Amino acid sequence: MSFFTDAEVNGVFLGRVWLPSAQGPAVVTLRDGRVLDITTKATPLVRDICEMDDPVRYVTDAAGTDLGQIDQIAANAPHPDQVHFLAPCDLQAVKACGVTFASSMVERVIEERASGDPQLAETIRARVGATIGESLRDIEAGSEEAARVKEALIKEGLWSQYLEVGIGPDAEVFSKAQVLSAMGPNAEVGLHPISNWNNPEPEIVLAVSSKGRIVGATLGNDVNLRDVEGRSALLLSKAKDNNASCAIGPMIRLFDKSFSLNDVRAAELDLTVTGEDGFVLKGHSSMKEISRGPEDLVTQTIGRHHQYPDGLVLFLGTLFAPTQDRDVPGEGFTHKVGDVVEITSAGLGTLRNTVRLSTECAEWTFGVSHLMRNLAARGLL
Repeated sequence: MSFFTDAEVNGVFLGRVWLPSAQGPAVVTLRDGRVLDITTKATPLVRDICEMDDPVRYVTDAAGTDLGQIDQIAANAPHPDQVHFLAPCDLQAVKACGVTFASSMVERVIEERASGDPQLAETIRARVGATIGESLRDIEAGSEEAARVKEALIKEGLWSQYLEVGIGPDAEVFSKAQVLSAMGPNAEVGLHPISNWNNPEPEIVLAVSSKGRIVGATLGNDVNLRDVEGRSALLLSKAKDNNASCAIGPMIRLFDKSFSLNDVRAAELDLTVTGEDGFVLKGHSSMKEISRGPEDLVTQTIGRHHQYPDGLVLFLGTLFAPTQDRDVPGEGFTHKVGDVVEITSAGLGTLRNTVRLSTECAEWTFGVSHLMRNLAARGLL
């Protein structure tokens, strides 16, 4: 159940746990493999620490109450009556960028052309992939070269709204989940029951202050309903934002001398899906192949055009697009209930979740009003 290697726990981490005794969350950090509650009246939220000029120094120096060994608390996730980890963000908006990698962009084009039909997708994958796949890999989004490729694809009848945001000047940025609704490590993640073709999306998630400063990073699973979004891009919200459909964690690693945005740019993500049927899927995503830089994605999300007073967490997209058949030849991969999804990246640890239907996952009932009342009752506001 370990989230981190011995080397990783030496980083400066910021996260949240649920305290059954308080019936509310606490802000925590790690020291020597122990989880420390550093919640105070001045800093009752992760948001408050991310807004500081020097969050690393604050977290490093903060006094705390020892809650226990990290692996033990990590193992408590299925038991709501015990201290367990939550998603490491609280009041931050949960935003996501799509179509930021050329290879996954090809898959989006295929989904659109197939209108959510996996068998039809297989028949057009070779043609579309051969035409645009490798040719887009090294193109800088929004560049003159990208404009020339766009013109060529239009002439071939292969232009798509996904290619527009993939290589055009404007990134796709959408709301992935509601504030406080994201699931944490070792929790269940949900699939809308109308979907029959879906997959995990392993991604780096940035923690961004209200001023647009990137203060740290963590991992995320942007659970994706390929058939729903494939039918129409106007169904994006239905495909992306459902009960328990977003996982973030295990903790935010704050940027310091040992881990920085350069490490994010070079990050390699490994994905493993293990089914109760014995099926195992291996996947990978490399941030080195992203077509838009992290800073560009942040500035396209927050700025004079759009403010986030409590900051945001931002999914950066993924290279991973599964084509490995699970059951029926030609239909590719789709989740089954009970799948265990593990996303791992050196320096950020492992985000592990179990797949259920959204209608079977615990309902989301602890919103912003509940958080404010809880903190007030505890004398933290």
